[in-house]
Amino acid sequence: MLHASQISVGDENNLNIRIYGTKAAVEWHQEHPNELVVKYPDRPREVWRRGNAYLDPSARRFARIPAGHPEGYLEAFGNIYLEAFRAIAAEVAGRPPPRDLDFPTIDDGVEGMAFLDAAVKSSQAGARWKRLVR
Repeated sequence: MLHASQISVGDENNLNIRIYGTKAAVEWHQEHPNELVVKYPDRPREVWRRGNAYLDPSARRFARIPAGHPEGYLEAFGNIYLEAFRAIAAEVAGRPPPRDLDFPTIDDGVEGMAFLDAAVKSSQAGARWKRLVR
């Protein structure tokens, strides 16, 4: 059976695939791409996750990052590198940086470290509020 619709109200992008066999069934949902649900007639369902050692080598070879990191993890770094490249390319060409640049700066890093420092000091003081010093 195939059901397809572009107007299923309430579903954002609910592509899913279910395959039924005589010994088990599998179910995959695009909105949860790192999981494969394996269903048996005589025992509880299992959820198999991408990148784990219990998977067959033919499945593991397509996992480019360790288990626990969603696939979008790499794209996030790719976006940061792309924006940094745009800034560097403008500098090399003698142009001002593009106005729409969006990547972490040294100031963002300093602010993050100040937050971590305040969190550690708060913990050491028995979970008391501490001033965030930037």
